[in-house]
Amino acid sequence: MTAFFLSSMLFLGFLVLVVLLNALRVVREYERLVVFRLGRLAGERGPGLVLLIPIVDRAVKVGLRTVTMDVPPQDIITKDNVSVKVNAVIYFNVMSASQAVNKVENYLYATSQLAQTTLRSILGQQELDELLSEREKFNQALQQVIDRQTENWGVKVTMVEVKNVDLPQDMQRAIARQAEAERERRAKVINAEGEYQASTRLAEAAAVLGREPAALQLRYLQTLAEIATENNSTTVFPVPVDFLKAFMSAAERRAS
Repeated sequence: MTAFFLSSMLFLGFLVLVVLLNALRVVREYERLVVFRLGRLAGERGPGLVLLIPIVDRAVKVGLRTVTMDVPPQDIITKDNVSVKVNAVIYFNVMSASQAVNKVENYLYATSQLAQTTLRSILGQQELDELLSEREKFNQALQQVIDRQTENWGVKVTMVEVKNVDLPQDMQRAIARQAEAERERRAKVINAEGEYQASTRLAEAAAVLGREPAALQLRYLQTLAEIATENNSTTVFPVPVDFLKAFMSAAERRAS
């Protein structure tokens, strides 16, 4: 009888110990426990040591750290009828653990699905050129729209970044040809601008030489100096017309 009583007390003590251990929870700084007491929301607990009433309380643990979630590639048809694949990454964290548990069944899955549908909806209204060149604007638009929807779930979306825009092969070749044509156009414009500036300077120089004969003589002497520095077997001296006029006038006077 004594042995049966002792074993019963040991079993009862072990059972009480197990219940107490299950009733004690250690909650980390970045976690919260959402406690339901007999099915009713009793509030949030933590961080630290939390004591739950056995059988009566049920707790759901929720993390408060920022979650980084990849949005799978989405098939999008842009406004100008180009089919592309776009994926993104979304950053969010739980601001209210009780709302994240009480307002939505699975806030992680719900946020992921909302991000996918919003990505297709917003980017599908844009043209391809805008999608490629104005990515920052679309990142902000996606963040604002998704955050407005998740606010009721106690979830704060802090950032959305479009990662890759995958184009069809024929569209990639078309964009490459367009970029090459744009580079050639700019090169021709720069070359034409250089030719225009050079011709303008030459016209100004010719006007100065026409007004000042001495400047023409100095230029002639400079040209002779440049020719003399070359290793030429034959040197041709250009004679200005002004030099010949003096001899021609002298010959005319003698003839008369």
